[in-house]
Amino acid sequence: MSGARKQKEVELDSLSDNEILQMRVRDLNLQIEGSELKPLIERLYRELDEKEIHFHPTCYLADEWLCPEKVPIIGIPFYLVHPRLKNIEKKMMLEVEGEPEQLCMKFLRHECGHALNYAYQFYKRTRWRQLFGPFSQKYSASYYFRPYSRRYVVNLNGNYAQAHPDEDFAETFAVWLCPSSNWQNKYKDWPVIKKLRYADQLMRKVSGTAPKDTPRAKPPWSASRMTSTLAAYYERKRKVLGSEFQGFYDDSLKRAFAAKSKSGLKASKLLRLHRQELVNNVTTWTSHRKYDIYQLVNKLIARSDKLGLYACNDDIVAAASLLTAIAGNTLRNQERHKPR
Repeated sequence: MSGARKQKEVELDSLSDNEILQMRVRDLNLQIEGSELKPLIERLYRELDEKEIHFHPTCYLADEWLCPEKVPIIGIPFYLVHPRLKNIEKKMMLEVEGEPEQLCMKFLRHECGHALNYAYQFYKRTRWRQLFGPFSQKYSASYYFRPYSRRYVVNLNGNYAQAHPDEDFAETFAVWLCPSSNWQNKYKDWPVIKKLRYADQLMRKVSGTAPKDTPRAKPPWSASRMTSTLAAYYERKRKVLGSEFQGFYDDSLKRAFAAKSKSGLKASKLLRLHRQELVNNVTTWTSHRKYDIYQLVNKLIARSDKLGLYACNDDIVAAASLLTAIAGNTLRNQERHKPR
């Protein structure tokens, strides 16, 4: 690690969280070189080399995981380059999207799938469209999924392959690339094996060949150009991720709780007492972000007060079932790959 890099880390470590939050993102002077991300990106490139794919998508620091539509470059959340920033991310959003390393590699392989799709223009091929669907299909604010479908691989949480044909290919590629996936055996009896075999054929065809499309020299969305403060960044992020899940389901709340109760325990108080437990359990079963579920619990707390609902301690089981049903029916598309 260079002396300059060490100096930058010392300066960041000497500040309080509040001081860091008031800094502009561009002034944090963040770099991939010398960070914890560097060896993971190098691992991705080695995996590509082992498959004789010599095109290595450029990686840069962005505000989220993304591969801009039809631009073969990989954006990685800037907070992943420094432990202090990861701690702030967890404090503000309750989790760090890209930790631990195993999950980070899943994201990198996924975004790499997008990059190769754009670089070699696979999406224009007839067979690609037959297997994955039309690339031109619009992204929606939410998507419905079949959690036990065997027509899709499983890489990222949330059945993300079912969000869009482009995501389906990226997830398929990620599984194909992963050295430990054993996809030939794991998926041999699944209909999705056709997609995996097709991806395998595609990668063999482009082995050693140059891409049709090349990345831009300077990504226009890089963190080095973000003029907003870190606090403003989180204000926007929390606003977007805290949007409604399909309404408050008043009728369901009334079935879960009662209008009157001898115990005098308000439903809102019961939810507050078990909020963290509910968040942890529901995110486990639905693959939602913790922040989303936390926001949903808060909204149900407010709505229960508005409706004047009461509960007993045993009603926490009904509350957990209700939250799981609401969150499990629909997963919001975070629009990581939509053009800006």
